[in-house]
Amino acid sequence: MNMIFILIGCSILLALIFLAAFFWANNTGQHDDTYTPGIRILLDEADPVNEVSTGDRDHIPSKS
Repeated sequence: MNMIFILIGCSILLALIFLAAFFWANNTGQHDDTYTPGIRILLDEADPVNEVSTGDRDHIPSKS
């Protein structure tokens, strides 16, 4: 019977820890933007591998 009380106490303590973590994440702005992560894959981004800026053209070796 004593083990039941220990397990109930541990489960309540664990639930309070998760509740505190949820409130901490909520206060630090973790859940502010819920729209953008869902559509991020649909947004077009420039390919940095194929893109060469004008400042980098001087450092590209010529093929001849």
